[in-house]
Amino acid sequence: MGFCAGLIQQDMDRAWQPGGGETIGVPQVGLRVALAPSPRSTPLARRRNPARGASSGARPAALPTRGEMIAAATFATRGPPVTLLAVSYAVLFPGQGSQFLGMADPWASDSAGRAVLDEASEAMGRDVVLGCHDEAALATTEFLQPALLACDVAAFEVMRREGADDPDGVAGHSLGEFAALVAAGSMSLRDALELVVIRGLAMQRAGEEQPGGMTALLGIGSADAEQLCDQVRRDGVLVVANENSPVQVVASGSIPAIERLEALAAERKVRAVRLGVAGAFHSELMRPALPALSEALDAIEIRAPRMSIAENVTGELVTDAGRLRELVSLQLVSPVRWDTGIRSLAGAGATTFIEVGPGEVLTKLMKRIDGSVRAAAAGSPEAARRAIAAT
Repeated sequence: MGFCAGLIQQDMDRAWQPGGGETIGVPQVGLRVALAPSPRSTPLARRRNPARGASSGARPAALPTRGEMIAAATFATRGPPVTLLAVSYAVLFPGQGSQFLGMADPWASDSAGRAVLDEASEAMGRDVVLGCHDEAALATTEFLQPALLACDVAAFEVMRREGADDPDGVAGHSLGEFAALVAAGSMSLRDALELVVIRGLAMQRAGEEQPGGMTALLGIGSADAEQLCDQVRRDGVLVVANENSPVQVVASGSIPAIERLEALAAERKVRAVRLGVAGAFHSELMRPALPALSEALDAIEIRAPRMSIAENVTGELVTDAGRLRELVSLQLVSPVRWDTGIRSLAGAGATTFIEVGPGEVLTKLMKRIDGSVRAAAAGSPEAARRAIAAT
């Protein structure tokens, strides 16, 4: 799908004409694409976000930008018709590893953020803001995962209150994918919190039953990391679990295998950094947690997203509810193909990426993945306002 989106974007560069109802050709794949103005560019969309004034620099609705258009394409495949969405601005949600003491404080001071945090506190039976000041709580997957989800969604709602238009695409790193699902309208916040609590408990137990760890390998890509893993795996579990950028990957596996990998990395002058996580996430050691998550997923509604979601397991842009349900479950035991997902969004036309939530880990990764795009971290209401002004 990313390949087709890239071809469409190339032809849009050459053949785009303003106005609704235009078509372009993609001769490489024998495809005609119908173009229509995105709802984001209409006066109605502006009225939904009154704080986003007419001085934002956008063209009038009659002349939408390429990135503000929806490219709807249907062509013969063995599967169902495919809808490709042009993307100009995407929001990114961080996952585990971005947390810090007091991470909920910036959002608790804003009414929109506080409403999300209060809802999360009620669902969790514990005050999220106070819990984020508890170092012991943040060290447990059971508390950290729903708390981080709440912070991600709170940050997104603050951006919306500040007048941000809905993004054209979203992506969330590992746990952050649940925030992306909420932002895209595929899942309610309450359902996402329930899932994440169940997921966190199941992962915690899986990590206790089959101890494992994760280590970041800096300066090499996934192919080189796979070669290192192959040399020291032996009878243990050891996989590349996060493909974060061309020069940063994370390996996950049993403790002895991780230790052997770190020793080999030191010999090869590759920097390895052990992560403070409670298990070998995104590996087969998490399979005992899968039944609980799958059962919980079966009990909730997942709707088609309002925007493209760059999914972790494959890195493809997904707009089908059934496909999302399948991939969210598989994510637990599959690598996070973050690099691929970001490239899929960029291939569909995304030129601006805003990270919402604690920290700026994903913003820093963007420089390694695609230095031609704009990236900003909205780690506070003030930073969110600056990021909105830049879109």
